[in-house]
Amino acid sequence: MTQEAFDRLLAFLDLDRDRAGARYEEIRSQLIKIFMCRGCAVPEELADETINRVARRLQEISSAYEGDPALYFYGVAQMVHLEYVRRKPVPLPPPPPNATEEAELKYECLEKCMESLSDANRELILAYYGEDNHAKIDRRKELAERLGIGANALWIRAHRIRERLRECVSRCLKNRQQ
Repeated sequence: MTQEAFDRLLAFLDLDRDRAGARYEEIRSQLIKIFMCRGCAVPEELADETINRVARRLQEISSAYEGDPALYFYGVAQMVHLEYVRRKPVPLPPPPPNATEEAELKYECLEKCMESLSDANRELILAYYGEDNHAKIDRRKELAERLGIGANALWIRAHRIRERLRECVSRCLKNRQQ
C-alpha cells in the first residue's frame, strides 16, 4: 500500500489523524479476531489483505459511502474469507521416510548410554525428568532433600549427566551410521 493510499484510508476512518490511527488498529484487531474465530491459519495476512482491498477501492467509494467505515471492512472481510475457504489448503509435507527409523536409533542409543551410567546417576536423571508439570517441581524438591543438596546443585548434576548422555548418544549415532 502506498503512503497516499494509507493517508486516504486514515482520512476515510476519521478526519483527526490520531483518532483515525486508533480506529485503524481497532479495525485490524477485529479483523484478525474474525479470521481466527473462523479457523483461518493466517488471520493476520487475511486482515491485511482486507485492508489493502478497502484501500484500493477508497477512491471510488469514499465520497458516496455513509455510515460506519468498519462495516465496509467487515463486508470485504466476508469476501476475503470466502475466497480463502474456496482455495485448496496446502497439504502438509509428509514426514521424512527415515523419521521413525531415526527415532528408533536414537532411542536405542539412549538406552545403551543410560546403561553405561552409574546406578546413582541413572536413578537421579530418571527421577529428575520423570514427572510433568507441578509434580515435576515437587519431585525435584524431594530429590534434592533426599540427596542433601540444594535445587541449584541438583540442576547442575542433572545438567552434567544430560550432557554426558547427549555426547554418548551422538557418538553412538555416528558409529551406527558408519
